[in-house]
Amino acid sequence: MSTPRGEGPFAKLDVASVWGDGKTVAADGSQIDTWENNLLAETSIRYGGYGGIAYRHVSNTYIALFSRFIPCGVWEAVYIIEGLLRNESDIQPDTIHADTQGQALPVFGLGALLGFDLLPRIRNWHDLIFYRPDEKTRYAHIDSLFGDDAVDWDLIENHWSDLLRTAISIRENRLSSVTLLRRLGNHSRKNRLYRAFRELGRAIRTITLLRYLSEPQLREQITQVTNRNEAFHGFADWLMFGGKMIGHNDPDHQEKVVKFNELIANCVIYSTACDITDAANDIAAEGRPVDLDDLATVSPYITHTVRRFGNWTLDLTPPEQNPTTRLDLEPRVLFPA
Repeated sequence: MSTPRGEGPFAKLDVASVWGDGKTVAADGSQIDTWENNLLAETSIRYGGYGGIAYRHVSNTYIALFSRFIPCGVWEAVYIIEGLLRNESDIQPDTIHADTQGQALPVFGLGALLGFDLLPRIRNWHDLIFYRPDEKTRYAHIDSLFGDDAVDWDLIENHWSDLLRTAISIRENRLSSVTLLRRLGNHSRKNRLYRAFRELGRAIRTITLLRYLSEPQLREQITQVTNRNEAFHGFADWLMFGGKMIGHNDPDHQEKVVKFNELIANCVIYSTACDITDAANDIAAEGRPVDLDDLATVSPYITHTVRRFGNWTLDLTPPEQNPTTRLDLEPRVLFPA
């Protein structure tokens, strides 16, 4: 199995477009064990283990786009924007799903300025505050959702140029989004930039919560894509057959282990997607119908066809025969030439 370059070959598969449009990504972490005596390792209260966190961005097409190995004690939300900014694949999502760890008020504000739509799956979201557009605004049927606080639009307007300069600096790679969001933690309440990002985040998060309430399809999408991210963690963990503990204290080596594990998982997903394409075309060639809705439920995280303990070789030579990328289920109807 040759290694695909980035997500280019995978994005060209018709079956990938059946699974998703590539515009949506889910970000989540998975705990990986390490040796105790190193600078990164901590006890994870959330995951119940000791080591670090493999924080991954997984597309709604099942493929992983970006990963980082981070400490257990950090708020995962600070890494959510970085994965999208450093993503160099052909798949460029603009919608981010995450869990409770992947959201915070400054992250909502920064994501909006950078053109990303943060739509997390928040635990106990009904305990969050819905901010009014102004103190006098009242609603006929949903007023009980809102508290007494209103968005301070004057604060946002006064610091709008600062917010834009910060977002441009991050987009131009002059400032790390991780560094900024770490500085904009709760301990920065007196910081004017933090207060401006927080206020913008209050407005954006209120809109997001209202969308979550009013759009059943959005709720289904968030659940579906975040579940795929969690399934990728299990799939990648299954492929780490050489040992599930990172036996090295070098941070660069630890990062490589996580990224190489992701690369192997992506290669297997690509190979399985090609097999699914061939199988669907064979069924259609026999005259039997292949329903796209059924095909969309077939996950490429298939393990029983993978020989984990076979010979793993790196072959960079282009294959003699290009894999079939087209789904020929209904010629000239499903995918026009």
